[in-house]
Amino acid sequence: MGKFEVKTDNSGEFRFNLKAANGQVILSSEGYTTKAACENGIESVRKNSQDDARFERKTAKNGKHYFNLKAGNGQVIGSSQMYADESGMENGIASVKKNAPDAPVEEV
Repeated sequence: MGKFEVKTDNSGEFRFNLKAANGQVILSSEGYTTKAACENGIESVRKNSQDDARFERKTAKNGKHYFNLKAGNGQVIGSSQMYADESGMENGIASVKKNAPDAPVEEV
C-alpha cells in the first residue's frame, strides 16, 4: 500500500509526497503555508485521482513525460516525476489512482 508523507521544507512550507508501496515518489505537491492546507491538498488528491480527466499529461522540453493532477477549479494539486516514455507516465498515473484513495498519512 502507498502512503502520503508530509514534511516541512527549509522555508517552513508544508509539502506532501505520495509514495507507492515500493517507496517511489509518484506525486509531489506544491508548498502550503499551513499544515491544514496541506491536509486539504491530500484530500483533494484522494478525490480527484479517480477522474482520468483531472490528469494533465505533458511533455517537457527535454522530451521526457510527466503529469499534473488538477482539482476541479483547474489548480494543480500535484506533479509527477519525469518519465523516459509515455508508457512510464501512464503507469505513474495508474499508480496514483490505485494508491491515493486509501493511503495513510505520515509525518516525516
